[in-house]
Amino acid sequence: MTLLFHSPGPRVFALPPGVTFARALLDGLYDRLKDQPPEAIARVTIYVNTQAMQTALRRLLDDGGARFWPRLRTLSEIADLPEAAHLPPARDGLAARLEMIEALGQILTAQPDVAPRAALPDLAESLITLFDEIAGEGVDPDGILSLDMGPHAAHWDRARLLLSAIADYAGQPDTFIGAEARLRATADVLATRWATHPPAGPVLVAGSTASRGPARVFMEAVARLPQGAVILPGVDECLPGAIWHSLSKPMAQDHPQARFARFLAGLGLTAEDLVPWTDARPPVPERNRLVSLALRPAPVTDQWRADGAALAGQIATATAGLSLLEARKPLAEAQAIAMALRSAAQAGKRVALISPDRDLTRQVTAALDRWRITPDDSAGRPLAQSPPGRLLRQVSMAEERAPLLPEIIALLKHPLVCTGSPLVERGAHLLMARELERYLRRAGQRRPQASLIRTWAGEDATRIAWGEWLLAHVAAGPAFDPGATLPLGERLDALRTRAEALCAGPGGDGSGILWEKKAGEKALSVLQRLRAAADLAGPLSAFDTDRLLVSVISGEEVRESTGSHLDIAIWGTLEARVRGADLVILGGLNEGIWPESPGPDPWLNRAMRAQLGLLSPERKIGLSAHDFQQAIAGPEVILSRATRDDEAETVPSRWLNRLQNLLGGLGEDGKQALADMRARGAHWVELAAGLDGEVAARLPAPARAGLLRATRPAPRPPVDQRPRRLSVTEVTTLIRDPYAIYARHVLRLNPVDPLLPQADARVRGNLLHAAFSAVIATGQPMPLDGSAPERLRAAMEDALRTHPVDPAMAGLWRARFDAMLDGFIARETPRAQAGTPVVIEDKRTLSLPDHDFELVAKPDRIDRLADGGFAIFDYKTTVKTIKQVATLEKQLPLQAAMLEQHAFDPLPEGGRDVAEMGYIGVGSQGKDQMIDRTLKDGGDLVADTWDGLLQLIETYDRRATGYRARNALQRTTFSGDYDHLARHGEWSDADPFDPKDVG
Repeated sequence: MTLLFHSPGPRVFALPPGVTFARALLDGLYDRLKDQPPEAIARVTIYVNTQAMQTALRRLLDDGGARFWPRLRTLSEIADLPEAAHLPPARDGLAARLEMIEALGQILTAQPDVAPRAALPDLAESLITLFDEIAGEGVDPDGILSLDMGPHAAHWDRARLLLSAIADYAGQPDTFIGAEARLRATADVLATRWATHPPAGPVLVAGSTASRGPARVFMEAVARLPQGAVILPGVDECLPGAIWHSLSKPMAQDHPQARFARFLAGLGLTAEDLVPWTDARPPVPERNRLVSLALRPAPVTDQWRADGAALAGQIATATAGLSLLEARKPLAEAQAIAMALRSAAQAGKRVALISPDRDLTRQVTAALDRWRITPDDSAGRPLAQSPPGRLLRQVSMAEERAPLLPEIIALLKHPLVCTGSPLVERGAHLLMARELERYLRRAGQRRPQASLIRTWAGEDATRIAWGEWLLAHVAAGPAFDPGATLPLGERLDALRTRAEALCAGPGGDGSGILWEKKAGEKALSVLQRLRAAADLAGPLSAFDTDRLLVSVISGEEVRESTGSHLDIAIWGTLEARVRGADLVILGGLNEGIWPESPGPDPWLNRAMRAQLGLLSPERKIGLSAHDFQQAIAGPEVILSRATRDDEAETVPSRWLNRLQNLLGGLGEDGKQALADMRARGAHWVELAAGLDGEVAARLPAPARAGLLRATRPAPRPPVDQRPRRLSVTEVTTLIRDPYAIYARHVLRLNPVDPLLPQADARVRGNLLHAAFSAVIATGQPMPLDGSAPERLRAAMEDALRTHPVDPAMAGLWRARFDAMLDGFIARETPRAQAGTPVVIEDKRTLSLPDHDFELVAKPDRIDRLADGGFAIFDYKTTVKTIKQVATLEKQLPLQAAMLEQHAFDPLPEGGRDVAEMGYIGVGSQGKDQMIDRTLKDGGDLVADTWDGLLQLIETYDRRATGYRARNALQRTTFSGDYDHLARHGEWSDADPFDPKDVG
């Protein structure tokens, strides 16, 4: 018989923070068995808290040579012990969720105001979690319905309705609603049985903090066994007894040692009864004392001053291995962390980043890719972000409604689509997708018509086959009526069929590479499990099906083998107690990230949970605090945070804040230690910030310009490459934003048509012009017989049918058009009596031989007046002022100058004098604005504008003149088509110009 212990129980052992738990656990076990035969260890059973701990122990045992092993099990495996064979099984998690969705759906159908249907999957999961927790913590479920809510009665009535309807389902005797409930029942059975019939061999529970009911009950039972013991991780040896006693109170649940205090109290023990499992010491005991003092419960932080004196002479040693990295933004933090990880690994150290912030860890992974380093990320990645997961989500959305053009293009460019076609290889597929995208962008349709795609395909057999496949599977609408409620199985079958057809490609009969590799296998497994349990959910709409699929996929993780670096790891916070590293970086140390803010509970608030005896929201904060205390105890640690996120300044994590405040209050030694920590952290921030500059210095000038912070450009191309033809509108652009003229005419870059046609001011202007041109035609003024309103409305309807406008926006514009008609007709009547339109949107060119230049104009309207002169009008939703025309808006006076120089001939006989010019307001305000060509100082606006144009042409005919970016803007909120090319944002409109010769 194997004897590990000779003293009576209960037995609880401890290991301090900073000790590599798995290594110390085995060392202590070997030491206690050193006088027993080799096979004695095989009779020992060790229960650990996580699979990561189990894996770490197995690796150490592997490295220990040929010897017997103890039995290694996780705490969740106690449900598989023979003693639990008579207990009913736990419901499959997915099946339970579907059953709960069905039950909740019936309630919401009867009473829609209780909750939105979009919340069904999340409500179902939260209810399962709640009832599972109730059973796991040993709470009477009937008590939840008899809570006294007082002022919360209205909210509670709605919650009670759902809870009471689900309570019978949760309490079915033939199954447990969740794994936690069955685990608690198993722990209760084992505790009862082992009290009289203990197991034959020694039993150890190692690594758990006893934070949940089933683990706590099981650990108490093991601690009381004749040959049983519990080994607690990261026990603070520096806490005074009085503090330990206070930790059992509910208000102290956010302390890292609170769970241990509660567990010990349940056994009738105190902290003084804890025995070290081994004589292993933490790497820096002085730091453990410093951190322990910093994390004292809030009501007793006044002890900092009294107990801090005991740290005199130890502060420098405690903080020597600590660095405080404070970056300005999350991206800068990620780059600095990546630099520190790489440098430490190059020095032969094993390094790890520990953070709950998955956005940060992904940014660090991307930053490490600069050196072709792939870290060993223990968390893998969410299935929803893998290619198969993304495709299933995209197809699910397409089953809700016919996809729009951006969604069609996104499907076509997905890396799994068209990977199994015998007719079209993947490369040819991508080429055709890009060609079709450009074609459809120009067509400007939100949902491209089949005729348009077939026109693009032409007579080419490959294109025809590809286009028909696209119409059948990519651009096709839902297989079923999205609003109808159909069996979930039918909807899942249609989704899978469409996804596989997309990946098979034209002529393919398989599924391409959709279900290959780890992510594909995982996605297929999830879909099959969901399909197998689909009958439990009842009929669902396409919307409900999509929400369910997204919810299920988002909860799955994929761990893929990617040839990761052996010495650079990314760990979750739990792994801080499992593994050790030479350098540990604690990233994302901001409030709301580490610790994460407790999420809202849709069912029970803190008071309700306290009445029932359920876990408090602060429990998770306490667990995070314990992980922090474990991780910071390593030999070398970098504490990292970003001082600002995308929205505002961030708040340091409460633990980091306490540590800084404590050091700041420990005299000059503490202040100096904190300054040194910041200096060491700033080193990595500066290295990362300077990296781009160092790389840029080794690159050619064009590539270097792409890496450095841009200046405000004013490029100076050769004169012979400058534009010799501009429209009157572009002349205004040349004054306001010359860089746009450079980009369009010198670089020959044109803005790409949007994927989703926008109902913007340009489209609205085109609609209005089309409507007016259809009624007010050349030689035919607006009819004054009362038919004008109906004719204008009919013309607007014709324009709406030929322009890509969203129906909702079309309705809004139609209403606005109707609202402005009466005012427009009233103002148009005197114009119709005073003259006749002779030019309607007729594009003309005026050559300037002396300047080798051409000026182009397309006036909205030119009227011949009864007195022989001409009037030039421009339709505007927002009219321009006289001051704006005199300084920036040059279209009208330039058109007048062109008319007077016979650019719009042939016109009726007579002079070419422009007597009137102005704007016809077609906006909601309905105002016209006439522009007087005679200026206050006696000058002529048309003549002065023409002279200004000639000077402008001569100015830009000199190489020394640069095309300045955003030169003379009326509003700083102006957004130009080429601002991104000019890298606006890296410079401001107040920065000086940086003229440079180009070309």
